[in-house]
Amino acid sequence: MKVLLFAALIACIVVPFRVFCKGEQTKSRYKKTLALNGAMFFGLMLATGVMMFGGSASAAEAAETAAAAAGGLSTGLGYLAAGLSIGLSCVGGGIAVASAASAALGAISEDSSILGKSLIFVGLAEGVCLYGLIIAFMILGQL
Repeated sequence: MKVLLFAALIACIVVPFRVFCKGEQTKSRYKKTLALNGAMFFGLMLATGVMMFGGSASAAEAAETAAAAAGGLSTGLGYLAAGLSIGLSCVGGGIAVASAASAALGAISEDSSILGKSLIFVGLAEGVCLYGLIIAFMILGQL
C-alpha cells in the first residue's frame, strides 16, 4: 500500500511536469497543467484520507494508541512550543534585520566611518533569533 502511495506521489510531480514541457508554451497549456496538477493533488489527498480513516482498528490497537496519546500530549505540546519559539523569533528577527540592514546600507553609503556601529545594530537584530533558539533548547531540556 505504501509503494502505491509513493508511486502516486511521484506521478503527481512527473505527469504535470511532462505536460508542461511538452510542445509549445501557450497560455492554454499553463491552464491545462495547473488543472491537471490540482486534480492529481486533490485526488491523491482524497485517496489517502480514505485509506487513513477507512480502516478498522482492533481493540488492542485502540487501547495502545490511547495510552500513548495520554503520555504524549505534554511531549507534543512541548515540541510545538519549541517550534513556535524558534519560528516566531526568526520571523521577528528577519523583520528587524530587514529594517536595520537597509538603514545601515543607506547610512554607510553617506558616511563609511559608521560601518562598525551599523553592524552592531544588525547583529542585535539577529540576536533575537538566537534568543528563540535558546528558549527552544530550554523547553526541549524539560521534556
